[in-house]
Amino acid sequence: MADKCHLCLLGLIILSSLLTGTSGVDVTDVFISSGENVRLPCNNHLHDCTSTRWICNRFSHSVTDELIRDGIKKKDIESHERLSLGSDCSLNIKNIIKEDHGLYSCQQWTRVNGPRLRPDASVYLHVLHVSSSSSQTEISAGSSVTLSCQLYPYSYSFSGISCDDWIRSAEMQLFWVNQAGVKLTISDSRYEISAPGHCIITLTTTLLNEDDNREWRCEVTHRNQVKTSVTYTVKSSGESGSHRRLIAALLHGRETRGERIQMHAFIEGLRQRHSRGRKSQSNGEQVYKQETQEESVRQALVRSGANSV
Repeated sequence: MADKCHLCLLGLIILSSLLTGTSGVDVTDVFISSGENVRLPCNNHLHDCTSTRWICNRFSHSVTDELIRDGIKKKDIESHERLSLGSDCSLNIKNIIKEDHGLYSCQQWTRVNGPRLRPDASVYLHVLHVSSSSSQTEISAGSSVTLSCQLYPYSYSFSGISCDDWIRSAEMQLFWVNQAGVKLTISDSRYEISAPGHCIITLTTTLLNEDDNREWRCEVTHRNQVKTSVTYTVKSSGESGSHRRLIAALLHGRETRGERIQMHAFIEGLRQRHSRGRKSQSNGEQVYKQETQEESVRQALVRSGANSV
């Protein structure tokens, strides 16, 4: 038991040194959010990339995948289309997914499978991912939504240490902030914040009408320095949101005949409500905001050449 604890402690010290840069081993930690593009540096490259190989281990006991061989991208791998090699032999990955987290190694070999020309340059790729409890792209006001933010690190699986122990030892934190950058806490009455573990944090809230296009951001920090973040933007399925999308379609000339009919019906409704509003207006009251809406829609129709259906 004592030996096991000693090994765990040693693993934590090693991992901490990797993150703080105190280790002499050529290992780089890269944090990235799902959906983004990432560049993994090759710190041992030669004058060109003809001797460069990139390999990847996504789990401690997984099969090693060869991604790049002699500077040429392998075609028989699932991520082929998302990979490219930089002029400095760095590995570029587009549209990161959570399954991309892992240990990536840049190697330099002779052309005939001889000895390696230099020690490996390794990169630990950690991916931050946000998922929603709703499968719909648009959520109506009054609905409850839960956002789960999870860090997928590689280092902990490499040493057999739990994710919670790894993130604690590395002095890292996950938390949610609003679009003003203010950290959300359990004291906020609108939100329910929970952390089932140190590598995952959830935010639950009931959406309001004014939440259309509102952003919430999940951040992962190391000693109060943001390493990466993921932003979730609410898209309302309410009436105003659909009308904005129709106006945008008109302005860009991509509206369908059905959308033109729908917009003409909408503008006619605005005119009728505006007419009723003008009749009840008195004592210098401001004209109803429908007038502004009507004008914006009318301009969109004129620009799109959709004055007649």
